[in-house]
Amino acid sequence: MRLVTYSWLVVVLAVACAAIDWLGIAGWMAAAVVLASLAAHVAGNALGTRMREATDRDLARRTRPRAPEPVPAAGPSHLERTGGLGRLVPVSAGIGAACGAAAGTAALVTLTSCSWAGAALGGVSSAVIGGLFGFLGASFVEILRTSLREAIAAERAAPPPRHG
Repeated sequence: MRLVTYSWLVVVLAVACAAIDWLGIAGWMAAAVVLASLAAHVAGNALGTRMREATDRDLARRTRPRAPEPVPAAGPSHLERTGGLGRLVPVSAGIGAACGAAAGTAALVTLTSCSWAGAALGGVSSAVIGGLFGFLGASFVEILRTSLREAIAAERAAPPPRHG
């Protein structure tokens, strides 16, 4: 490395040490995460560019041309069709909202010295977050259940594989 590079490194370290008292440890941790993210982005971009340049893109000369095999068109799956949410999602969102409101209000009343109006507002905020988590959890379970049901039905309907 050149002397100019070392000089800039010393300047950056000096400014960093001088600013430690101003930012505190949380600020420095956040700055380190941002710098690490930037470094990972630059490294990934450089690696991707190098891999793209080194790749042989002429696939036609490496493989023999053959006629494409006809693939039957599949009907839309249950997840591709639009429909109602069912009963699980709204009930789970309601239960999540109720649990979030109760937990948020109880935590504010017991752990802080806030007014009842503040506890009620905090309870409403916690209810919104709890309802969101209930909705997300129920949606995940619903999609997982539907996907598994369709996969099992497709596996049962498929002909057995031929050996030989």
